[in-house]
Amino acid sequence: MEIAASSTASMLGLVSLPPSPLIDGQLQHITLPGSTLILHASADTVLIRDAASLALVRVLAFSDAFPGTTGSVSCLSVDSGMKLIVASMQTRIAAWCLSGVQHDAWRLHSSLVLPPHHLVTALDSKSGLLAVGSQESLSVYTLILENDLPTWSQKWMVSIETPSLTRFSPSLMYIAATAKNNKSLRTYSTTSGRLTQDIPHPRPITNISWRHSQASSRDDLILYTITSDATLRIFLPVLDSPQHLQLHTSLDLFSSIPFIVSSRLSTNSSVFWWDREIIGDSISAILKNEPDLDDARLRRLKEIRDEGWDLFIRVLDDGSAYRRPPTLLRQFTLQKTLPSTFPSPPTHMYLLPNSDRSSITLLTTSPLRSFELSPLLFLDAHTIEAEVAEESRIVRFVRTPEGSGVGVMRETGGEAWIVSSDGSRLLRSGKWPAADHVVVLDGGRCHATYTTSDGLLTVSSAPQTAVPLPPISSLFSLPLREGQETIVGITTDFGIVQVHVNPHPTLHSHVSLPIPRPKMILPVDPMAWGKRRDVSELGELAFWVPDETSPLEWRCTGSVRTHRADIGRAKCSSAKKTALTVSLPEGEELTIWDSKESEFASGLEYRGIFSETINDLDWTSTPDAQSILAVGFLHHVELLCQKRATYFDGGPGWTNCWKVEIGSYIPYQISDSIWLANGTLLMLVFGQDSSSPSESLFEHVASHNGPLEDYHPQMLLQCLLWDKVELVKDIIVNLARDINAARPRSSWACLPTESFLRKESSPDEEEGFSRTLVQHLIKTLESDPLPHLTPNEQAHLLVLIQTTLEIDEQRRALDSNGLRYLISMRSFYILNHRVSAPGSPESANTIPRQTGRRERLRYRDMVWAFHSESQDLLLSGSTAACNGKMCWADARALGVSLWLNSVEALRSHIEAIARNEFMAGDTRDPTACSLYYFALGKVKLVHGLWRQSAWHKEQNVMLKFLANDFTESRWRTAALKNAFALLGRRRFEYAAAFFLLGGALQDAVNVCLKQLGDFQLAVALARVVEQSNEGPVLLGILNNTVLPTAFREGNRWLASWGFWLLHRRDLAVRILITPLQDVADSVNIHDIGESNYDDPSLALLFSQLRSKTLTGGQGIHARSNHEVQVDPPMRRRSSILIDMDIPSLPPTRSTFPNQRIPEDTYLNARKAGLGNLMKSAKQNVPGPRVQYGRFQLLEGE
Repeated sequence: MEIAASSTASMLGLVSLPPSPLIDGQLQHITLPGSTLILHASADTVLIRDAASLALVRVLAFSDAFPGTTGSVSCLSVDSGMKLIVASMQTRIAAWCLSGVQHDAWRLHSSLVLPPHHLVTALDSKSGLLAVGSQESLSVYTLILENDLPTWSQKWMVSIETPSLTRFSPSLMYIAATAKNNKSLRTYSTTSGRLTQDIPHPRPITNISWRHSQASSRDDLILYTITSDATLRIFLPVLDSPQHLQLHTSLDLFSSIPFIVSSRLSTNSSVFWWDREIIGDSISAILKNEPDLDDARLRRLKEIRDEGWDLFIRVLDDGSAYRRPPTLLRQFTLQKTLPSTFPSPPTHMYLLPNSDRSSITLLTTSPLRSFELSPLLFLDAHTIEAEVAEESRIVRFVRTPEGSGVGVMRETGGEAWIVSSDGSRLLRSGKWPAADHVVVLDGGRCHATYTTSDGLLTVSSAPQTAVPLPPISSLFSLPLREGQETIVGITTDFGIVQVHVNPHPTLHSHVSLPIPRPKMILPVDPMAWGKRRDVSELGELAFWVPDETSPLEWRCTGSVRTHRADIGRAKCSSAKKTALTVSLPEGEELTIWDSKESEFASGLEYRGIFSETINDLDWTSTPDAQSILAVGFLHHVELLCQKRATYFDGGPGWTNCWKVEIGSYIPYQISDSIWLANGTLLMLVFGQDSSSPSESLFEHVASHNGPLEDYHPQMLLQCLLWDKVELVKDIIVNLARDINAARPRSSWACLPTESFLRKESSPDEEEGFSRTLVQHLIKTLESDPLPHLTPNEQAHLLVLIQTTLEIDEQRRALDSNGLRYLISMRSFYILNHRVSAPGSPESANTIPRQTGRRERLRYRDMVWAFHSESQDLLLSGSTAACNGKMCWADARALGVSLWLNSVEALRSHIEAIARNEFMAGDTRDPTACSLYYFALGKVKLVHGLWRQSAWHKEQNVMLKFLANDFTESRWRTAALKNAFALLGRRRFEYAAAFFLLGGALQDAVNVCLKQLGDFQLAVALARVVEQSNEGPVLLGILNNTVLPTAFREGNRWLASWGFWLLHRRDLAVRILITPLQDVADSVNIHDIGESNYDDPSLALLFSQLRSKTLTGGQGIHARSNHEVQVDPPMRRRSSILIDMDIPSLPPTRSTFPNQRIPEDTYLNARKAGLGNLMKSAKQNVPGPRVQYGRFQLLEGE
């Protein structure tokens, strides 16, 4: 393609950058209701632009009519009456028409193929007639319908050598034509093709036009011609022979301005005629709005309109303009403008109607410029300009490290451009001939080229200098450092060459990396920061920087093992995020890796499979170091940004934040895209999008992963989990006050960071938190949701506000863990109720109910209850949340069988569940409760329930069967046979009940695990039947199901619970903070998934468990000199982390070191760790490292 389009930081606002040169500088225009469009050819396409703004509207591809045709559009014409666009390429002609369904859509209308060697050189179309000039003839075609298909039928053909211009007269009676390099003008009869007149000129004719008569009943045959010396000639019909024309007057440079002025000027000038109809309509609109005719300017305008003056304009070499003559009978200068009104004499000028009828759109070429002209003020114009690009095809882009300059590499040479401060314009700064490799330096002001033929690196300095280099396979530059520009080249044998540019290019070093032969060596991109990356054949990424102590050495700063072979594309950001593509049978795999690989995580942050081929990858970053990846496909570009991990939305750490779609504008493919400064995405295609969103791309990315407000639901939930209920109440009160006071969001109250760090104080009864305040706030938020929160976040905010109220009103003698469970449990039920309930009248359905119904609490919440000392209160609170009738679905959702420690309490609760299952609904079905009663050994109770179920078809059979003594082996065997029969009928739960009746607990557990997929039910049955927490069946479940599941899913909470029940307290502690692989090796587990090490509450649980067992540190103390680096997924939650309030430890243990955080650091929610966790929501702090040695964990008891 020959046109690049840029996507600015406003996400959708695509700004078309340098368009291709216009064919001979000529434009066509078409007026539609509400807009005026201009058209010009560019390569093998026709570009349609808005006349006033030059905004690209549509691109018409010539290949739509003739697939596979290559070349450039040579001629273009518009039939304004029939709304037809006609274009030619070689011997082929294509026509498009405006769609009758979509007023702004263009569809292919018809096509025409000329005989061989009849290359089209001129076109004109009007009212269904088509004049075609070729290298050998001039012909006229008529549009007809043949079998309901529009076709072109030839009327006549005459021989003429290479017509360059052809124009139909307004009445369609005549057609004027002039040949290339010919000094005569010929007119023909449109009906017969008869030559009516041959008018000689002293110089070659450059433009012709018929004057539209104001009397529509007659054809005046008034003709304007312009010759190469910028002389305009006016031809009028002869009185006694109206079909013949004679010269009326000539307007040359000396007749336009006084001789004393013209003698001092260059003869270079341009002359144009202005459309009387457009001028007249604009003047009429001005006079209608300005009825005061005493004003001199208005009197002159009225005179021009009433007398029908013809206006002509001449632009001189200094950019000044003269207008004349006012009529065809007398000549005088109407007005002269100041010099530099036009940058230079334009080749063509067009007067078009404007949406503001009192103004006129004035277009000039080349380059293409648009002026908004007021006839009242004449050239008091507002200018829009589109620069002219080169003709050769663009191959790809290169840019400076910081993105402030870009190089456009073409098939023949290229040019360097400077990016404007706002990223919306490119200013050309230089060009170069053909080169194999190019780098742009000094913000686009300088460039360096390398050619393989001579092996020279040439820098465009003053004077131009060169330095010989070994054979180079790629070339790029480093950011400016201490005033030194550095160019890095990768040799064909994977050596690294450094060239210092200032003050002149010199070879600084030529070394090789101390590694086996890599697959590729690439720069870190964008804003290259001096790092290099190599990719091995086995998919290992290694990062290298120049060693400051030794100029000839490179130092490895990290590596990532991706286990990806056959990597197709690789790009790395300045934050050391790496994107890789690999072709798989199911599609194109895109993975994003964090170079900070550790024992806790593989570094994989994102994996996606795309059905389309990925053609391009490019990185940029926001001012607060958020990474953005542009993924280029054939017809669109997807932008991926980092996504904050929350408890509300699962999924990967990256999300598709925007999609730049060009398919609706252009039928061509995107061949390259590159990020520039200020978030501008430059694409090697045509493209423009007129919509303008309310937030910029950077603001949109920040909403996905930036710092959070105090009232964000993620902040509230973390505060509640960390036992900071009073702090949450203060936040809710501030939110209610700000909303009630209708303050702008930028001035809403924000609690100081210290409020999150200090310990909770006793509740203040006068603080303003009350049921009335909460209810009013919820009602307000339902009717008017906060616009910057997603629907899911909005729903969770309401849930947490209501949860805080209930917890505050019902807070009893609960320990901290019990309170955490109760908070999560109440949020769970409130959210599910909101999801399933119809929209309230207040919400007016502004909050979608599809915010995601959850099936159960998280294992984290169950583990809090498991370690609580207030389990009786938790059980009663959980039962109350189920309206006093907890069934097994509720117990499974709350994890009761996992966290209820007392076996007797569990047996009592299972009996209550059995009773509720039987009473549920209207049927009173004994099969619903048999499993639980059989587990309790209450066979006779079930027998009694069957007596009450006369409606059940199985009553007689079950009464007879349950009357037997199941302590006898024959009846237990019968129960087992029935169990297997029920398995065949897929009545799994009832089959498990019969297994229990037959005394086969292990078989019943197997049914729960394999057929029902409910390990919680298996745990409940094992604990109840074995009446112990150490029975062999329960231990088998923990070892063979729970722990493998936890490791496979990377769930440290579930694994810690399993180890705790197995009395492996050391592993229950270690699993929270040590690599999963280390613990898996000790229990012989091999299937390990990506670590779910993404919850800061793990640190809180670790601080509790280590105080309960001294063996928790076994195996850790030996590595006390190592550190635990906060895992990347955990850093994704950094904006919701809170400083741990860890109780004082025994004197033998030192406290966790305090971390001092500077007050002047900038917001950055990406970096945080186990200490000072909430600080990261307010400050930009490095992720603290947790040192095992500081915890003083001891080996043994």
